[in-house]
Amino acid sequence: MKKFFKWVGLIAAGLLGIVVLSLGVIFFLSEVRLNKLYQVEVTPVAIPSDAASIAEGKRLFATRGCGDCHKSNGAGGDFIDDPLLGRINAANLTTGQGGRVGSFSDDDWVRAIRHGVGPDGKPLWIMPSQEFNAINDKDLGALIAYIKSLPAVDMEISEKRLGPLGRALLVTSDQVAVLPAERIDHAAPRPAAVEVAATVEYGAYQAQTCVGCHGPTLSGGAIPGVPAEPPYPANLTPNPETGLGTWTEADFVQAIRTGVRPDGSTINPTVMPWPNFAQMSDTELSALWLYLQSIPAKPEGQR
Repeated sequence: MKKFFKWVGLIAAGLLGIVVLSLGVIFFLSEVRLNKLYQVEVTPVAIPSDAASIAEGKRLFATRGCGDCHKSNGAGGDFIDDPLLGRINAANLTTGQGGRVGSFSDDDWVRAIRHGVGPDGKPLWIMPSQEFNAINDKDLGALIAYIKSLPAVDMEISEKRLGPLGRALLVTSDQVAVLPAERIDHAAPRPAAVEVAATVEYGAYQAQTCVGCHGPTLSGGAIPGVPAEPPYPANLTPNPETGLGTWTEADFVQAIRTGVRPDGSTINPTVMPWPNFAQMSDTELSALWLYLQSIPAKPEGQR
């Protein structure tokens, strides 16, 4: 019996050692990636100052989903605070106490938005720059102009941290874009601007904003690594069972403009912020619809 307990103790000690070693390796590897320095050559963007451009920037701030994390006033705050995942927050973009505008140059804004890299050269956390990397210069300039015009809001943002599960996801999973800077070719030439028109190409440009929640295939389902309960992001592909295969363009526009689906059910604006996307122009919505109809139909959740 003594030998039995001795072996049990040795096995338990060995397993504990493996766990501790694994956690140490995960911590080390995650620290290396969190503190990697990126040398990004920024392509300067003209930042307008006229009222019309700032108004367009305000519309883009809504339709591009910036307010989902940074709030409608740009003050930011925590959006994940979980002992296992960590504390993830969005920066205060205003000139108020705790804000970033006072210390950011125009190039810093371009680097952060397009490349997901801060002024210190380190990668920004959960900043969806992979969705903004292809944004054209005109739209980016208007967006930055609006951000720089935001009224000051005093909001000190707490220090970010990654918990053990957050670090494990960073090291072991490629489905969670903890550090989007890792997914961007920072040396790639700027893509040509897409003509503003009701075309599939312009719809693909608009759909970049949808990928973060609805997934690379736009088939929706639970977001990997995010603690959430249904309803999950919808399937936007033309799948007739779980997607938009039975919808018309008028149905789609109605859902975005009013938050009402063809069957009369309503869309929860706290889950899908349709009031922000309702500010999209008719051309943008038509183009987006054409693009969504052009992608492969997939069952819900095949992200």
